[in-house]
Amino acid sequence: MNKKMSGKETVVIGLMLFALFFGAGNMIFPPALGQQAGEHVWSAICGFLITGVGLPFLGILAIALTGSDVQTLGEKVHPKFGIIFSIVLYLTIGPLFGIPRTGTVAYEIGITPFLPSSFENSWVSLLVYTLLFFGITFWLALNPSKLIDRIGKILTPALILILILLTVKALLTPMGGLEVPTGVYLEGAFFKGFLEGYLTMDTLSALVFGIVIISAVKERGIVKRKEITIVSLKAGIIAAIGLIFVYISLSYIGATSVSSLGYSENGGVILSGAANILFGSLGNVVLGLAITFACLTTSVGLVSACGNYLSKVFPTISYKKIILVITIFSTCIANFGLSQLISFSVPLLVTIYPLAIVLIILSFFDIAFGIKSIVYIISLSATVIFSIVDGLNATNLNLSVINDWLSYIPLFNIGMGWLVPAIIGAIIGYIISNFKTGK
Repeated sequence: MNKKMSGKETVVIGLMLFALFFGAGNMIFPPALGQQAGEHVWSAICGFLITGVGLPFLGILAIALTGSDVQTLGEKVHPKFGIIFSIVLYLTIGPLFGIPRTGTVAYEIGITPFLPSSFENSWVSLLVYTLLFFGITFWLALNPSKLIDRIGKILTPALILILILLTVKALLTPMGGLEVPTGVYLEGAFFKGFLEGYLTMDTLSALVFGIVIISAVKERGIVKRKEITIVSLKAGIIAAIGLIFVYISLSYIGATSVSSLGYSENGGVILSGAANILFGSLGNVVLGLAITFACLTTSVGLVSACGNYLSKVFPTISYKKIILVITIFSTCIANFGLSQLISFSVPLLVTIYPLAIVLIILSFFDIAFGIKSIVYIISLSATVIFSIVDGLNATNLNLSVINDWLSYIPLFNIGMGWLVPAIIGAIIGYIISNFKTGK
């Protein structure tokens, strides 16, 4: 018998979703954006919120409405595309970048401020910490449901409270004023903020966490598709409100920190420095504990999600063995350090993110109007050509000849050249599909 979800249970699901999203990237990129955007921080954060909040929300909703997973969505293009895209996505948000980043951010914010100067750049302390962090991750990922439920009920509200205190203190006693924007933020702050939202990986994660939310809803006795969708929508709104608050607050803290901290190499350094200025060493302790729990929750969620999916793709390998390999590999990658990890991740994220965006948007058109696979194929084929070029440009390769040819494409020079071709490809695919069916 289908049950009705109570308001309290819906809030718990929403906080659980927020906890899954709220990890490494959510903390470190807004402060860095704020520092570089300076006086243009509000324009930049508007762009950031589209890819950091709006698109993940649509991703959750797309999964809830279709009742499918990312592989099923990808199979609308082609069965092989569904498998390949899913594996690449899981590896990206998993052991290649997403999972290692949780450990490095927790280390940067929770441990580095308390290390003696002689250990600040030591690889030994990072290695010891990541071994411990991912060892705990592995242990908890063997049975992650209890941890995530407790995080949603207790630790997430506590973390939000800490961030509220940090933000209020920053407003009452600002560390400094807004500085002149740097680099591309001087003229293209909105679009730069839009692209920076890629780095959170939340749109990619939404295609994974959507299934986690649906499962959590079903475990509470909700079985009707409409009711599941409504609960997922409400949970998504709760998570989105939390993320909007976090991003705006942290970007403001970063934007006002330059005169006190100077320009920093990553957001983890900015946030730990700001906590120390605003609340002293106690601020670092409280913030460090909160961030460690947040990153640990995300790490467990990602390891569990990747383990569940890969154990289905490779059924001869047990879930336990897969998550063991994932955590060991993630430990190795994490020891490159946060700044190196960010620089490595950018080209792949710039390549894969547009594909995820187009897939999500097309799924809504499919739900509303019903579209053929040819629409997906042509639109995503056009998208991938330009996203690969953008990804190669992100590696700083010399592609001046190709870039000169493509510079006439709208938005190409700001890293969004895929958008117009994707739209045109979808229109062409729709026309072809109607022609074939004689409409």
